Amino acid sequence: MRLLLVEDDEELCEAVAVHLKKEGYESDICNNGEDAFYYISKFTHDVIVLDRMLPGVDGLSILGNIRRHGITTPVIMVTAMNGINDRIDGLDGGADDYLVKPFVVEELLARIRALLRRPRKMANPEVIKYADIILDTNTYVISREEKNISLSKKEGALLEFFLLHKETILTREQILNRVWGLNCFVEDGNIDNYIFFLRRRLKALDTNVIIKTVHGIGYRLECR
Repeated sequence: MRLLLVEDDEELCEAVAVHLKKEGYESDICNNGEDAFYYISKFTHDVIVLDRMLPGVDGLSILGNIRRHGITTPVIMVTAMNGINDRIDGLDGGADDYLVKPFVVEELLARIRALLRRPRKMANPEVIKYADIILDTNTYVISREEKNISLSKKEGALLEFFLLHKETILTREQILNRVWGLNCFVEDGNIDNYIFFLRRRLKALDTNVIIKTVHGIGYRLECR
């Protein structure tokens, strides 16, 4: 599991990162909003721990931005602002949980475990729309206007991952870990095969949505 920890208190950030490592989590850490945007746009995380008060871009703005872009990664907002309206603002802004400072690290770990136990379908929308295509994530049927195509389970999971991170470069490692699983052995050409299958499906729908190869890095779903 990979987590993103965004906290401007560098000492607290490092201390929490140590506990996360002991629990077996891989974590990216940063201390300001600009770096948070970089990590969120370039990498895929299972949970984001987000400080509300950050230098530059604040946590609520970051949260609103990623939700508008269809990123549904669970977010725990952490802040010293403990008023009821502050908590409401955070939750209404798209946070999945809210933790007030000072906190005990064990409670943060428990909240992370609780979010990770949630079925994936609860976190993701049942229907994802992008440009002129629609994907039903329950049936993995992709449609455009009057055309409908049923995808295999793997094709559907792959397209869902692309749609949740549309217009973002996804590395082969990210795709492999999310769609096939961390401990699954997959031959390198298997990803290429499924990318080929999806491209063929999109072409059959006569859509402008394409999967572009970013040489040496991975792939990006975009509308040409």
